[in-house]
Parts: sequence; C-alpha cells; structure tokens
Amino acid sequence: MNGIDLTDFFKGIVDSEEGPIVICNLDYRIVYVNPKADVYYEPVKPLAGKLLATLMDEEMMSKVVMSVEWFKEDVKNNKVFALHDKVNNMDMYILAIRNSKNELIGFYGRREDRNPEDGKEFDLD
Repeated sequence: MNGIDLTDFFKGIVDSEEGPIVICNLDYRIVYVNPKADVYYEPVKPLAGKLLATLMDEEMMSKVVMSVEWFKEDVKNNKVFALHDKVNNMDMYILAIRNSKNELIGFYGRREDRNPEDGKEFDLD
C-alpha cells in the first residue's frame, strides 16, 4: 500500500476494539493482547508469551484445540462461538487468522458486547 507499513494500521484496529482480544500462534502461545485484554485478564497478566494451556483448564483448552483443528479442515471454517460471559453480557468467539494464501497462521479470541441498545448511532458528543 504505497510503501506504508500496515502493521501500525492493524495494531491500531486491534487496540481500538472495545473488548479484549487475545492473539495466538498455532503453538497456542499468546503473541499479542490488546489493552482491553490486559484489563479484562488483569489477574493473570502479562499474557503475551504464555501458553494457553497454562491459563485454561483442560476442558476449555480441549475446546480451543478442537476449534483450531476445525479451522484447518476448510478455509471457510473461520469463526466458532465459544461461550457467553453472563457477568459482562458478552459472547466469546474464536476466529481464524489466515495469510494471503488462506493458510491458517494463528487464531484469536474476541468478545462481542450483547448490549446493542446501549449504543447510539453516530453519538459524537
């Protein structure tokens, strides 16, 4: 893109998300967390560099592994609903990260707020 390094653009997008995002490689190691993830997962931070298995119970880790294996089966397999966080009324998803050749290179977890009525269209005040 005209000699512009897109890293800052992509990092800016991830960092501006209102919910926590945790990005992992295929070794199940956390390679990046956005600022909201640092807050959300405060008791176990720093997260970057840690293996997911050190942070999750065996059942949850098994579900993550099954999701990643499903991503590997077909390039159309890219998003899995993982759980609902009742306390914060948010849904957790695991999503595939693919390169330009559609090869799976990692995955990330993100939360989506279930309170759309709280948002106001074009609230610029």
